[in-house]
Amino acid sequence: MVSAVEQMAANTSWAALGKATDLRNRILFTLGLLIVYRLGTFIPVPGIDGAALRDFMEQAGQGIGGMVSMFTGGALGRMGIFALGIMPYISASIIVQLLSSMVPALEQLKKEGEQGRKKINQWTRYGTVVLATFQAYGLSVGLYANDFVSADIDQSFFIASCVITLVGGTMFLMWLGEQITARGIGNGISLIIFVGIIAEVPAALAQFFASGRSGAISPAVIVGVMVMVVAVIMFVVFMERSLRKITIQYPRRQQGMKISEAQQSHLPVKVNPAGVIPAIFASSLLLLPTTIATFSGNQTSPLMSTILAYFGPGQPLYLLFFTLMIVFFAYFYTFNVSFKPDDVADNLKNQNGFVPGIRPGKKTAEYLEYVVNRVLVLGSAYLVAVMLLPEILRGQLAIPFYFGGTSVLIVVSVTMDTIQQAQSHLLAHQYEGLIQKSQLRGKGKARKKRSPVRR
Repeated sequence: MVSAVEQMAANTSWAALGKATDLRNRILFTLGLLIVYRLGTFIPVPGIDGAALRDFMEQAGQGIGGMVSMFTGGALGRMGIFALGIMPYISASIIVQLLSSMVPALEQLKKEGEQGRKKINQWTRYGTVVLATFQAYGLSVGLYANDFVSADIDQSFFIASCVITLVGGTMFLMWLGEQITARGIGNGISLIIFVGIIAEVPAALAQFFASGRSGAISPAVIVGVMVMVVAVIMFVVFMERSLRKITIQYPRRQQGMKISEAQQSHLPVKVNPAGVIPAIFASSLLLLPTTIATFSGNQTSPLMSTILAYFGPGQPLYLLFFTLMIVFFAYFYTFNVSFKPDDVADNLKNQNGFVPGIRPGKKTAEYLEYVVNRVLVLGSAYLVAVMLLPEILRGQLAIPFYFGGTSVLIVVSVTMDTIQQAQSHLLAHQYEGLIQKSQLRGKGKARKKRSPVRR
């Protein structure tokens, strides 16, 4: 079932896009910034031996190389200025949101409205700088230790220049994402990850079909993977559009001499209220141990060998940890960000709305929490299935990472969200045109009926 808003948006005419100047400008602005991001992935960090790094990343492509390249748009393999990608910002957001739910002062700050949100966003930016600095330092030390740097460059100079470049690149990406969200179309951070995935898909397809021609992968496996990708996309679209409707009743009201009849509406609750966020959060956390093991040069140490043996992609503990993280972030993000039962219940109470048979206020919040908890059982199971089944097949059949559940879920979810926002802008533009026409007609009629003024 789809919501009434989605039904209205589906009936909008895309032919009106040419007349919607604001929407067209937003789309062009978004495309321009995304092109800037893609160009930045090809600008290398000074002093990098590109050939040696490229050979190393090709060898690690089935492990950390493929996973990190998916989130950085291939910038890590080329050691571009955006090699860290947007992951430090996502990690800082995870930490701040966790602290906001555990620290009373931060929780109170979230309730202060726009000012509180701005302050939390500022702390998230500070956390991004700190995390990006540590990651950039570790990456630069690992690059120099593995002889991926030109021989005539001093170590301290390379580390300093690499840290400054990578941290600056991450902060620039964070700014790009905020600008896209505010002045463009769609969510900026999600679109940056989306473009990074889409840009590397043609190369992954070429590599996949080349493996089929060489005999490394049988034609049956190739056909099966294509069918699996199409089936996963259809399943994701179906689940992302699925809703649980809660009946809301508005009582009969009297305002002066005007009496409004009792109305009945629905409160839509998505089966997956958290969207693609649990997948991104869980994947970002799983990148940490494998990234350290890959670039620290300590793969042969007992500790790193144990970590890679148990938490490498496709390993049982890796899949178990992935599952737990997906379920945790699905519930955590839903109840703390996307759907807060207390806030929804307060809004319904202020609007004189109520759930039939449920008292407004605390009882309504408890009922909403009960419903969302039950819906999230199905939603988190859907996320786990979409994320893990392709992951298991990918590990068994050695197919590219871009055909995994994470990439498919991100691409489909971000595409649907962006299209829905574009339809909303288009619908608003059409309503503005209707309102202007009605006002013009009203002014014309009033002008005709106006009697001459006596002085």
